[in-house]
Amino acid sequence: MEKQDIGTSQTSKQLQHIPISILDLAPITEGSTAAVSLRNSLELAQHAERWGYHRYWLAEHHNMPGIASSATSVVIGHIAAGTHSMRIGSGGIMLTNHSPLVIAEQFGTLESLFPGRIDLGIGRAPGSDQMTARALRRGPGSDGQDFPERLAELRDYFHPASESSKRVRAVPGEGLDVPIWLLGSSGFSAQLSAHLGLPFAFASHFAPDYLLPALDLYRSNFRPSEQLQQPYAMIGVNVICADTDEEAKRLATSAQQQFLNIVRGRSGQLKPPVDNMDTIWTPQEKAIVDRTLSFSAVGSPNTVRRQLDRFIDMTKADEVIVASAIYDHKARLRSYELLADF
Repeated sequence: MEKQDIGTSQTSKQLQHIPISILDLAPITEGSTAAVSLRNSLELAQHAERWGYHRYWLAEHHNMPGIASSATSVVIGHIAAGTHSMRIGSGGIMLTNHSPLVIAEQFGTLESLFPGRIDLGIGRAPGSDQMTARALRRGPGSDGQDFPERLAELRDYFHPASESSKRVRAVPGEGLDVPIWLLGSSGFSAQLSAHLGLPFAFASHFAPDYLLPALDLYRSNFRPSEQLQQPYAMIGVNVICADTDEEAKRLATSAQQQFLNIVRGRSGQLKPPVDNMDTIWTPQEKAIVDRTLSFSAVGSPNTVRRQLDRFIDMTKADEVIVASAIYDHKARLRSYELLADF
C-alpha cells in the first residue's frame, strides 16, 4: 500500500507542490450514449496520463441517466487497460450496496491485472434513491449504520490467511496491497479514517459545508497505521478552465443545470451550456446551487490558479481531485490540459 510517499500534511501548500487527480463520473451528454461516454473517459484518461495527473478515479452512481460509471469496477478495468502508469481507482465504491467479499474479489482482480496501480476508495452513502437501493438487493437495515463492520470485513479479506483463520477467502484479493481510502462529506468518515489510519477524501465539490471541521477532526484524531504514518487529506474541487473567463463561465452552466435538476428532484443527461442561467432558475434555486458548487474554480488559467491556491491555503490539502462537468468533450480535454500546465 502507499505509505510515507502518499504525502504529508504541511502548514501551507500551493498548487504546484501537490498532486492533482481527476474524478470522472463518465457523463452522458444530452443526445449521446453511454458508449460514447466511456470512450470519452478513456481518451481523457490517456491524455491525463501524458499530462502528468496523479490518479484517475470513477464514481459509483445508479439510476442516473447522465452517468455511465455505475459498474464502477468494470469501468476501472477499461481505463486501466488503456493506460500504463497512472493510478486508477474508485471515488468511490458505495459499500452499503455490495458484499465486502465481492468488492475484495473485484479489486483483487484489478490489482492482479494492473499491479501497483489500483486504489479502492470507499463511501458510506448508497449513491442512489431508496427504490434503486431495493433494486440493488440491499437487505433491510442496509442504511450505512453497519459501515464500520463492512469495512473491517473488506479489509480482512486483503490480509494474508493463516491455516487456522479464514474459512472464506477472497481470491484474487488475499494478501494483495490495495490502498483503501475513505470518502465522505461528514465527521463520521473523517473520524473513522483517522481511527483506522487511512487517507481521507472529502466531497467538497458538492458538499462543502462541513469540510473544514471534518478535516480538523481527521487530522487531530489520526492514528498512524501500516498503510499511512501521517494524515493525508484530499479535497474535491470543480474546475472548469478555458482560454477566457467568459468562455469558462458559459461552460460552467452545464454543471449548474445538472445540480439545479437535483434541487428540483429530477435526473437527466448533462445539458449543453446556455448564455444566461437567470432565465432557467429562480433566485432561491441559484442560491442553493451556488452554495453547493462553492468549491469551484471557473475561469481562465490565471483565475483558476488563484482560486485553487485559495482552496489549498484554506484547507492545507495534501491533494486535489478535480471534477469537470463540461458538455463538449473537446472543451473538457482543453480544461484539463490547461490545468496540467499549472
